[in-house]
Amino acid sequence: MNNLDKYIKKLEKVYASNMPFVVYKKPNEFKLKTYLSKTDDIINLTNFEEKGFVFVPFNKGNSILFPLDECIIKEINFKEEEIIIEEIPKKTFAKIKNERNDKKNHINLIQKAIDFIKEGKADKIVVSREEMVSVKEFHLFNSFKKMLQKYPNAFVYIWYHPKIGLWMGATPEKLLSIKDNTFKTMALAGTQPYKNKVEVTWQPKEKKEQQFVTDYILNSIKLFVKNVEFTIPFTIKAGNLLHIRTDINAKLFSKSSLSNLISVLHPTPAVCGLPKNTASKFILENENYDRSYYSGYLGELNVVNRSNLFVNLRCMQLKEDKIHIYIGGGITKESDVIKEWEETKNKAMVIKSIL
Repeated sequence: MNNLDKYIKKLEKVYASNMPFVVYKKPNEFKLKTYLSKTDDIINLTNFEEKGFVFVPFNKGNSILFPLDECIIKEINFKEEEIIIEEIPKKTFAKIKNERNDKKNHINLIQKAIDFIKEGKADKIVVSREEMVSVKEFHLFNSFKKMLQKYPNAFVYIWYHPKIGLWMGATPEKLLSIKDNTFKTMALAGTQPYKNKVEVTWQPKEKKEQQFVTDYILNSIKLFVKNVEFTIPFTIKAGNLLHIRTDINAKLFSKSSLSNLISVLHPTPAVCGLPKNTASKFILENENYDRSYYSGYLGELNVVNRSNLFVNLRCMQLKEDKIHIYIGGGITKESDVIKEWEETKNKAMVIKSIL
């Protein structure tokens, strides 16, 4: 048994003990870090000067903090070849909802968003859906190892609290990182399936959608940062999908606060839309389900004078014997309802491929 497997065996015991924990890997790193809570109390995040690991919902709900001084911190460096996947018979999914109704309802929602945008009420709205499946003998940590293997450039995690539930994901999107006075974020939008090459042609709809996100971020942060630099848009691979990304770097003004930056960035146009308040209101009134922690954010807050926060995408929640998969897409006036539906199916495969 290699060191990674020994580490995961210990995590299995922690999970069995029903105590809160989070284990995660940052993008392009081969290091697992774990926060083991000393209490099963729900500790809410009260301000952005606190230290620890945070888990924040899209809209309303508990913003959870695993405080640094209330946790045992463990970490391990590992090698890619140490990720050994247990051979388990192929799973069969039992869909909880009727797919025909799922498709009809989501297409209706997409069309409603398109009509709303064409009326001049918004530029972009991100609409999402929840897909519920049951799978026999779900092997949590084997699925976690699959994510580590499949998504090396993502933030990969398992988060558990007995009074909140279990979440797992592999998100490609950084909300922000701060080290000293250096600020970094990204504009991520546009989606197409990966077909053995990263150099692809993007349609005007996807390019425009990604430019919306970039422009919004640059405009929103200008009161808090200086010396802004950004890359030209480039294509990244995230599992079986491709996205358009722009990296944005800047220096913080001395009086800039983390809370200011989070308030203007969250929820990002990549998970909400533009204008933010209008898009958020449309989502809350029309999606007809609670996103909960999907499209919220999570990560390290003020740990060794650094913060690394990620948008909670490509994620699932385990409730009893059911797996809830959350997927969405950005809608503009150029959107095609069938293509947008197919995009959500492709995104759902990120999670289904590791179950």
